[in-house]
Amino acid sequence: MPPIGETLREARMRQRLDIADVESRTKIRAKYLRALENEEWSLLPGPTFVRTFLRTYAEVVGIDPHLLVEEYRLNYEQREEQPEFQTLSPLPRDSRWSLRDGRRSGRRPPTAGPRPGLVAALVVGAVLIFILALGLMGGDDDGGGESSSTTTTPTAKRKPAQRAATPRPAPAGVRVRIVPSEPTYVCVDTGSGTDVMFEDTLEAARTFRDPNRVRLNLGKRTVVVRLNGRSVPIVESSDSLGLALTRKGSVELPAGNQPCA
Repeated sequence: MPPIGETLREARMRQRLDIADVESRTKIRAKYLRALENEEWSLLPGPTFVRTFLRTYAEVVGIDPHLLVEEYRLNYEQREEQPEFQTLSPLPRDSRWSLRDGRRSGRRPPTAGPRPGLVAALVVGAVLIFILALGLMGGDDDGGGESSSTTTTPTAKRKPAQRAATPRPAPAGVRVRIVPSEPTYVCVDTGSGTDVMFEDTLEAARTFRDPNRVRLNLGKRTVVVRLNGRSVPIVESSDSLGLALTRKGSVELPAGNQPCA
């Protein structure tokens, strides 16, 4: 079978169509159509979109889309490298981590000593018992002479009251930052039926904001997504990823409900 790009180009020329005509009929951008004909797969937004673009293009120019998709899967899609994971061995049971400097230590952490307030209370109690015992043992041996003495007892120092931690205010709105590790197709809107905020291949980190919601359509999952400063977990897969992000968290969107889908 001839190359995929050559097959598409020849079919288009037989139909006497140019790139602009195909763009108008398929609603696929011209730069992606040229990338298909030149087999520049790295310029396209992920394998899922490539298969969709191939089917649409082939139907417009009158060729069998199944052959092109199968050719792409066999010769190109399977070449994508899968990430390697390093297996970590479990730590030994008798090993503990010191809270102070993070180093391994076989010793148990020291037991906390008695609190200063408790010690002071015990001292005051002992002095009072001693004074009471002296009063009970004393008598009127001097013929009823009166004697008075003033005893000063130490006062336990009170610990200053700790201020209650002030809760952090809830974030005002939704702030989403996307950091791609390679050029990735990205489409962003704020909800179903809303205008598209961004649609293009993203090569550098970018931040999007909205008071209530941000929705994403990512061609590749090799990205880091942060919602109001916190990382959003992403399951690794070769399929595209749709996310709906609010102040409460993130929800993965099905394929038909993703922006620009």
